[in-house]
Amino acid sequence: MLLIFIIGYILIALEHQIKLNKTASALVMGVACWFMYTLGNNDHHLFKETLNGHLGDIAGIVFFLMGAMTIVELMDAHKAFDIISNAIKTTQSRKILWIVTGISFFLSAALDNLTTTIVMISLAFKLIHDAKDRLYFASMIVIAANAGGAWSPIGDVTTTMLWIGGQISSIALIKNVFLPSLLSVIIPVLAFGRQLQKQKRTQNDIHESPNPKEISVSQKSMLYVGLAALLFVPLFKTLTGLPPYMGMLLSLGGIWIFSEILNSEKDTADRESLSINHAIRKIDTPSILFFLGILLAVAALQSAGTLTNLANYLTEKIGNQEAVVIVLGLLSSVIDNVPLVAATQGMYPLTQFPMDSSFWHFIAYCTGTGGSILIIGSAAGVAAMGISKIEFFWYLRKISFWALWGYLIGALFFLI
Repeated sequence: MLLIFIIGYILIALEHQIKLNKTASALVMGVACWFMYTLGNNDHHLFKETLNGHLGDIAGIVFFLMGAMTIVELMDAHKAFDIISNAIKTTQSRKILWIVTGISFFLSAALDNLTTTIVMISLAFKLIHDAKDRLYFASMIVIAANAGGAWSPIGDVTTTMLWIGGQISSIALIKNVFLPSLLSVIIPVLAFGRQLQKQKRTQNDIHESPNPKEISVSQKSMLYVGLAALLFVPLFKTLTGLPPYMGMLLSLGGIWIFSEILNSEKDTADRESLSINHAIRKIDTPSILFFLGILLAVAALQSAGTLTNLANYLTEKIGNQEAVVIVLGLLSSVIDNVPLVAATQGMYPLTQFPMDSSFWHFIAYCTGTGGSILIIGSAAGVAAMGISKIEFFWYLRKISFWALWGYLIGALFFLI
């Protein structure tokens, strides 16, 4: 099982080099791990109960992600995010950098880091046309989006996994991780701000920004209702005690009804392009299947006791629990943080580290912000590579040093 997992991991990490989609590798790895587990388990009834138990937890994460992605796609279909670019009035690149980074940091907490990166890069490129500056902007958006997702239970897949798994609660996570995450962004912004040209945007630079009069009521309504629907989910869990995916499904149903009423007077073609059906077709299904494959594989290793042995080995060799978490954060710059966090959940039970232990908050911070050290370390970074044409070695030379400093200073602040 461990050999299959390692091979699958290597195939996922080398996705672009070998031109094999990581989702396919993850799905084969997940099922193969469970197949190997059956070979060493003669009690098929117990095996079936174990698999079904894990599948219930995994399904909760998958339904949650599907609901969140659909709401964001519906907001995008209504061009709700144009309101944000319209609100940016300054003509200096440095000021725009601070504004865009700040918006990315907070927006990621409400949406997620991948969606925020895609949306904010598109908006930033409407405001900045200098090719060199665009690379810095895209890089800072990745850092800010990853950091913003680390302090919110719905801002990153990994924090959502910890939240659903019972390792963290919303208020405690925000209270303990917000300031370290903010520090990890401020350090790179201060460094990059000096490198941007003090230039004024010309008319050509701003002509794509929507005029305030062109912002419709439906755009404003969908932005506010969509954000409210996403932010309602943690409140729903707190008030009812029901799993987070139930709150997300309720929000999805509510915004579905709202969109139908909002667009009821439009003709059939316009209604279709603004419908939930259209939004569902646009969600990133391969990413959802990737998470499914990863979580299946990790669940198999957890059931076999492999992760517990690994936890004991790391603790024995490194000796310091905080150092172990920092190493995991550094690893997340090379390896996707989803399987890292999933493995950590299996390695360290709640009996050892109960809900809202500083250990889990530190895991959320390190694996969330550590992925920014390399451009391939997060889904947001990989998306930015495709959209902005950022080269791996350019990011390594220009960005990684300051992203690492931000990560380490934020970690030190958290520990202090």
